[in-house]
Amino acid sequence: MPRHKRTNRHSERHRSEHIGWLRAAVLGANDGILSTAGLVVGVASAQASKSAVMLAGFAGLVAGGFSMAAGEYVSVSSQTDTETADRTREQQELATDPAGEREELVNIYVGRGLDRELAGRVADQMMAHDALGAHLRDELGLSETLRARPIQAALTSAATFVAGSSLPLLAVIPAPNDHVATVVAGVALVALGVLGAVAARTGGAPAITGAVRVLFWGALAMAATAATGKLFGVAV
Repeated sequence: MPRHKRTNRHSERHRSEHIGWLRAAVLGANDGILSTAGLVVGVASAQASKSAVMLAGFAGLVAGGFSMAAGEYVSVSSQTDTETADRTREQQELATDPAGEREELVNIYVGRGLDRELAGRVADQMMAHDALGAHLRDELGLSETLRARPIQAALTSAATFVAGSSLPLLAVIPAPNDHVATVVAGVALVALGVLGAVAARTGGAPAITGAVRVLFWGALAMAATAATGKLFGVAV
């Protein structure tokens, strides 16, 4: 019977592959929970009616969603512009000074531990295969994995902001009129702790570390808004 050669395929998935969308998702959800909860807690602490609290929270959700999308798009687009400029410059340098560009790669590989002769052969093969890609990756640290994606970042950030904002708003509905701020703050802190832990684990860090740092700043922010509501609030 014919024997089939077994081919071992080693597929690796690295956490850096998720860094673009993960950053936008965590930022959006965290801001959604914290900003809307802070707004709700502040308004509720001012002795506002539940309908006024809901209106303020929903307005914050809509405004925040658009703000997050616009902010992420502008920020990541700036990164894209920088990457495009670097790509254009490398293309020009490869066209006008290929020998100098080869020497740059050689020096990079020597700095990473190769002897000069081997570094020269590696540089020649890399430039023969994909000269621009080699320089973008090894000289500038740019790769397809870490490439800026403005639209993806904007949509992810906006969607997760809305999802995060929905939690404190939903918590307002069953909360007793005299304890809206307390209930919303409790729900928000639990959600922030879970989000921090999940984000940390996804990024390869200890869950407790992510939870604690998010909880600390979340509690501080809501305490500040509650104090502001009590200090300046009037019955609505």
